[in-house]
Amino acid sequence: MNEERSKGRLAALSLAALGVVYGDIGTSPLYAFKEVFAGAHHPVPVTPDNVLGVLSMIFWAVMIVVSLKYVVLILRADNRGEGGIMALMALVLARQESSGGNKTTVMLLGLFGAALFYGDGVITPAISVLSAVEGIEVVTPAFKPYVIPITLAILVTLFAVQKRGTAQVGAFFGPVMILWFATLAVLGALKISEEPGVLLAIWPGYGLSFFLAHPLMGFFALGTAFLTLTGAEALYADMGHFGRTPIRLAWFGLVLPALMVNYFGQGALVLRNAQAIQNPFYLLAPGWGLIPLVVLSTMATVIASQAVISGAYSMTRQAMQLGYSPRMEVQHTSSREMGQIYLPAINWTLLVSIIILVLNFQSSSNLAAAYGIAVTGTMVITTLFAYLVARSEWQWGVLKASAVFGGLMAVDLTFLAANMLKIHDGGWFPLLFGLAVFTLLTTWKRGRLLLGNRLDSGAMPLANFVASINQLGAAVVPRTAVFMTTRLDQVPHALLHNLKHNMVVHERVVLATVSVLPIPRVPDSQRVVVEQVSRQIYKVRLFFGFMEEPDVPATLEWCAEQGLQLNPMETSFFLGRETLLPKIGSEMAFWRGKLFVAMFRNSGSAAGYFKLPPNQVVELGTQVVL
Repeated sequence: MNEERSKGRLAALSLAALGVVYGDIGTSPLYAFKEVFAGAHHPVPVTPDNVLGVLSMIFWAVMIVVSLKYVVLILRADNRGEGGIMALMALVLARQESSGGNKTTVMLLGLFGAALFYGDGVITPAISVLSAVEGIEVVTPAFKPYVIPITLAILVTLFAVQKRGTAQVGAFFGPVMILWFATLAVLGALKISEEPGVLLAIWPGYGLSFFLAHPLMGFFALGTAFLTLTGAEALYADMGHFGRTPIRLAWFGLVLPALMVNYFGQGALVLRNAQAIQNPFYLLAPGWGLIPLVVLSTMATVIASQAVISGAYSMTRQAMQLGYSPRMEVQHTSSREMGQIYLPAINWTLLVSIIILVLNFQSSSNLAAAYGIAVTGTMVITTLFAYLVARSEWQWGVLKASAVFGGLMAVDLTFLAANMLKIHDGGWFPLLFGLAVFTLLTTWKRGRLLLGNRLDSGAMPLANFVASINQLGAAVVPRTAVFMTTRLDQVPHALLHNLKHNMVVHERVVLATVSVLPIPRVPDSQRVVVEQVSRQIYKVRLFFGFMEEPDVPATLEWCAEQGLQLNPMETSFFLGRETLLPKIGSEMAFWRGKLFVAMFRNSGSAAGYFKLPPNQVVELGTQVVL
């Protein structure tokens, strides 16, 4: 019985993974093969040898990068079940025993990889939906003027409904994607049956011969063929939602065969009719099936876009928890699934960026020139981190780890070099977008460190305060005061200000600090540590994982098990609120200081972030010169 239940759960998770994990890579057949031969930049001439050579290149690229690197190897590098570049960075940092300089390098690489993810995430919805809607041009060229308006309408609708959550729509994702992959396989198989010789391209010699005969053309084609691999990072990033086994089962059981059959089917079609290269995906279908295929493709690309949008929300929350991003409003869209969240600021920033992309590039072919360069950078960083994990976690020797990940790194660097050729043709956009995000992330981290140093320089040691509290002459008032602080060895500025201006101290003072650990979630039994400093003063450490949201009032209830009983209705929360003033000649460049001040001023409130009851919060301000 338990075995049947386990199999049923595995099947359900594999079905759900189809909709979330494989939306991006699953919609690549819409444009990837076409762009190699009919793209706006450096198209490959349509000849039988070239078609077989490109198909061979696509087949082995998918097998090496996706199947071997991500599905077999990278999925093993989990941070207590969670995946993605931020989770991997946290895992590497937690295991680093080398110098602080190396840790800084790891942090910067991880942040840059995360920033590039945002750059790639902006292009994915644009190119996916646009390539699907372009199918109506195959029905009749008269529909061409409506492609951009329809695309924008779909994208605006998609982002407008994000605040409603994906709980209800998500139930349809899996079945729709099963229909999508089944359609890919059927359409491809029908054309392969008409031209079975196309299967010879599985032999790697065809790809090698193509490169030897046309080295420069092959190098250009490599950058375009990389479009078949975009979305591979999602396999790892979404591991925490489904687990590695369902993701692997879905890949090898359905997604990989369906994709390969469809790519080879497109190749077979072009071998029989070279003119079909103008849109080989839609021309796989019979005339009566074009409209249904356009509708199904649009649904599939919306699902692919949803996966990227949700990924941007999750990564932003991880960045906030790890201290690399200012606090933003986080709305939960499901009462049962903690991972289903909505961040308004990220949502509308993505939408505006995507609209600019669509209006500027106008077609999926133009967007394809900009697509891929960002994700290749993330892939290179992932491979490097995975090597470090293999050495420290998997106990691989230097020779084995270097041979495996050195070979994969060589493949990644080759794709990166090929994609660098796209910078002039539009690849600058995701790089610029990623660089902007990277600048924001590092500025926030550096600014918070500098702000902390400024506050520490004028702080009073807690030991001195405890020793002199009875000589201060302050009135003792009933109830409990909780002072949120980052340093438990110092007196919070809010406490000093309250004492200075009101000349009162509460009968019970709790200094609480929140620590986010480099693990996804913290067990409740390890959530709180209470230390009594004096009869009146307590120090409380609250621990959360980077996938959790700090709920301070709820977590403080666990203090009762360690002798500190808090009555929620008789507790006040005190927060410090700093007003920042940048200055020339600071440790941070003046422009970055101004940027940090703007980010700090527009960040979400600490009260909301820690879920403090609004009618029990007191904020006391101070000015800080950076």
